[in-house]
Amino acid sequence: MPAVSKGDGMRGLAVFISDIRNCKSKEAEIKRINKELANIRSKFKGDKALDGYSKKKYVCKLLFIFLLGHDIDFGHMEAVNLLSSNKYTEKQIGYLFISVLVNSNSDLISLINNAIKNDLSSRNPTFMNLALHCIANVGSREMAEAFAAEVPRILVAGDTMDSVKQSAALCLLRLNRTSPDLVLMGEWTARVVHLLNDQHLGVVTAATSLITTLAQKSPEDFKTSVSLAVARLSRIVSSASTDLQDYTYYFVAAPWLSVKLLRLLQCYPPPEDGAIRGRLTECLETILNKAQEPPKSKKVQHSNAKNAVLFEAISLIIHHDSEPTLLVRACNQLGQFLQHRETNLRYLALESMCTLASSEFSHEAVKTHIETVINALKSERDVSVRQRAVDLLYAMCDRSNAKQIVAEMLSYLETADYSIREEIVLKVAILAEKYAVDYTWYVDTILNLIRFAGDYVSDEVWYRVIQIVINRDEVQGYAAKTVFEALQAPACHENLVKVGGYILGEFGNLIAGDSRSSPLIQFDLLHSKFHLCSVPTRALLLSAYIKFINLFPEVKGTIQEVLRSDSQLRNADVELQQRAVEYLRLSSIASTDILATVLEEMPPFPERESSILAKLKRKKGPGNLHPDLDENRKERSANGGTADHSSTTSNAKSSPLSFVGDLLAPASTAPPTNRPRPVSSSYLLQAPLTPIPPQASAVPVLLSAGPLFQVAASPTPSTDLLGLGSTITTQNSAPPASKGTSLLVDVFSENIAAFPVETPVAVGPVADENFSRFVCKNNGVLYENQLLQIGLKSEFRQNLGRMYVFFGNKTSTQFMNFAASVVCQDTLQAQLNVHAKPADPTVDGGAQLQQILNIECMSDFVDAPVLNIQFRYGGTLQNVAVKLPITLNKFFQPTEMTSQDFFQRWKQLGAPQQEVQKIFKAKHSMDTEVTKAKIMGFGAALLDGVDPNPSNFVGAGVIHTKTTQVGCLLRLEPNTQAQMYRLTLRTSRDTVSQRLCDLLSEQF
Repeated sequence: MPAVSKGDGMRGLAVFISDIRNCKSKEAEIKRINKELANIRSKFKGDKALDGYSKKKYVCKLLFIFLLGHDIDFGHMEAVNLLSSNKYTEKQIGYLFISVLVNSNSDLISLINNAIKNDLSSRNPTFMNLALHCIANVGSREMAEAFAAEVPRILVAGDTMDSVKQSAALCLLRLNRTSPDLVLMGEWTARVVHLLNDQHLGVVTAATSLITTLAQKSPEDFKTSVSLAVARLSRIVSSASTDLQDYTYYFVAAPWLSVKLLRLLQCYPPPEDGAIRGRLTECLETILNKAQEPPKSKKVQHSNAKNAVLFEAISLIIHHDSEPTLLVRACNQLGQFLQHRETNLRYLALESMCTLASSEFSHEAVKTHIETVINALKSERDVSVRQRAVDLLYAMCDRSNAKQIVAEMLSYLETADYSIREEIVLKVAILAEKYAVDYTWYVDTILNLIRFAGDYVSDEVWYRVIQIVINRDEVQGYAAKTVFEALQAPACHENLVKVGGYILGEFGNLIAGDSRSSPLIQFDLLHSKFHLCSVPTRALLLSAYIKFINLFPEVKGTIQEVLRSDSQLRNADVELQQRAVEYLRLSSIASTDILATVLEEMPPFPERESSILAKLKRKKGPGNLHPDLDENRKERSANGGTADHSSTTSNAKSSPLSFVGDLLAPASTAPPTNRPRPVSSSYLLQAPLTPIPPQASAVPVLLSAGPLFQVAASPTPSTDLLGLGSTITTQNSAPPASKGTSLLVDVFSENIAAFPVETPVAVGPVADENFSRFVCKNNGVLYENQLLQIGLKSEFRQNLGRMYVFFGNKTSTQFMNFAASVVCQDTLQAQLNVHAKPADPTVDGGAQLQQILNIECMSDFVDAPVLNIQFRYGGTLQNVAVKLPITLNKFFQPTEMTSQDFFQRWKQLGAPQQEVQKIFKAKHSMDTEVTKAKIMGFGAALLDGVDPNPSNFVGAGVIHTKTTQVGCLLRLEPNTQAQMYRLTLRTSRDTVSQRLCDLLSEQF
């Protein structure tokens, strides 16, 4: 950049600024500005021979006045004239004025564009930089239309100077953000990617920012950038600080470039090439190792730069989620930061560990820090850090520590900041419901929530405890006794009165035998709270009173006196008056049989997904588009990979086996064995996947004249997974009770109808990068680009399955004409039935859309269906095709066998066509625990002690299709010295053996 000469100081501007600063009042400032504006206007109009210096000075004054907040309506042409000057300082001020004051609708745009084109073609690097900066600063669509094709040419030209390349890359990045549909790289793609090899690190830094954004939009086009990014990152992390002296920041080599390269790599799955993957692993290990080294400087800038690279490396490790060693090391490193004196580091560590907690490899490592996190919750001074501690406790919670975490959250709730109390209440309610093996504990927990933070307990929370108590006979007496005792406190929150009125009205007879809780005492206790409550609560209590008349005829006269009082019959509130009149009349004229019929006990609610989860998601916002996607992996990790039948059989009825989030638990009462899916052969599907008629959105109780005990409808339209929660009902039949299902279900969601799969249509390129990662797992992120994130959550049983697809809009712009359909090509249509519910046609910015797929396996298959998504974004039609991870092994049911039974069956399947054997090189580390987890995730029961060689892995299972069942035996023999595996599969059908062998061998 040319040096500014001393004569360019513009003394007149300095004097004017000094005058403004010396003004004693706003009026004096305005007077001085008006005087100056008049002077400038006269100069521009009167003296036609103004030199460049004077124009520059006056334009600068106008710019300063504008920045003070005053409108400027002249001087634009003079600024445009400065663009044609050959002096740097004059041209600079012209561009600065235009960047700040000229909008895209100005009549001067054509003149400005011509001046910019002249500077871009001048080959003067200083002028080219000024022009590129102006394009980027204005960033309008008109600018993009004029220069979107020219800027890439400048960027990749061989004779372009390094400083201009940097400006061109960042200018193109700006245009891509404002008008992505106009920035089409096309023929320039390969040459832009090659900039990652440029010798000038400034060019590489700018190019990395550009490529990262473009890769999010078109990942396939920029896939070759992965190898170059890994190579560049390797050179940086392995270099000494003196090797990159110009780009070393406080002894950290090129920290900004390292961070950008790590972010670029997060746009792609782990590299498939073994050499590249190994080199990337080495880079990440080196970064983790450097974090353990003593600091080379005590300056805060050194630690900031070092930690920036470290946290981005951890983000990449979490994103790949494929290296157990790195994940555990990252967790341990973050654990050290939990007690760091720097608040920002503690915050970032907690935030990153929340993500790590969802990984099957690192969940146990995260749980080891539970005491530190609890201590942070109690002693941390910064409320934002405390909130992250709450998030982490929620994320690391599983069956093994649920009671401890819920107790700590309840304890903290009494002193928690008001801003996060509601969120804590929701999380405690979810965790208590999700991991309750003893429903008395759940009832106690919710009542404590109401005691400690009643104002923050939303209707959804107390609705749920009512629904659960009604649906479970074993807890009804305990609930009645507990709320009766709680209501005896002098001061009760109104939500507790609501719960007490509802439960005592339904089940007060269960405790009426105790003289301390006789019917009259129950009534007097409830009525003592009546005058303190709001109108809706009083209405609920009146409904409880009429229920008491049915339950306890001996208190009929007392209650009728209350209903007959002027305060009820002449109440100013119409609802209360109507209830009092109708209830009084009903109790007076109806016979005992009629009363018993009208006021009978509430029927069990049909089980559906909990609306508390939906409320928590709305409160947390769209940042996390697929919460709890890896719940199964956490559960498996918590159980050490296997299920303990002996410890759970006795609690079969009350042990919720739940997918929580946007899926529902199956009705199975036994826990999973060796895999995250139900395995017991006794839990067969009771009904086909047929449309279920929608039920009413709310259930009025007692009289048709007015709603009494009524629970609001849930906004979340999810059904019980596979319809296993309750028996399928016809439109005219009442839904029966469902006793063994998961707690986290919503009783009022609409049922989902099934729609036929699309006929085969032509689709574009099919994305299948993450397909193989889902062979041994059911949940995770299937696809992601700059606009869209697709997450999956699925459950399979026998030959049926249900898949929940989550479409996340990552932009702030609404998706229009959104449509997602499933395409089964050729023979797959006869082998696999997929029914899809149509998606909503619009997806708001930052929002999430859910689609449900019902799946039925007719016979064994090889190909996979394709999910075809179309929508309009910014006026441009977007088309994404993704291969759905529906593979034959998903219909595996594990089978436990003794050693004798296994080898007997092995010999029976000895025909040559029944066996498939494959010897292959290990592509991942040969870790025993990881291998076990993959075999169990694949679907087979892992049989310990069957093979004479303890290093070998043996499994057994049955593939279920509609037409047949295929028994499967497998044996995996690792050779750690040669880094090889031998996989042998024997089944009763050769096509099944080959397909399972191909799928499983790709996982090791």
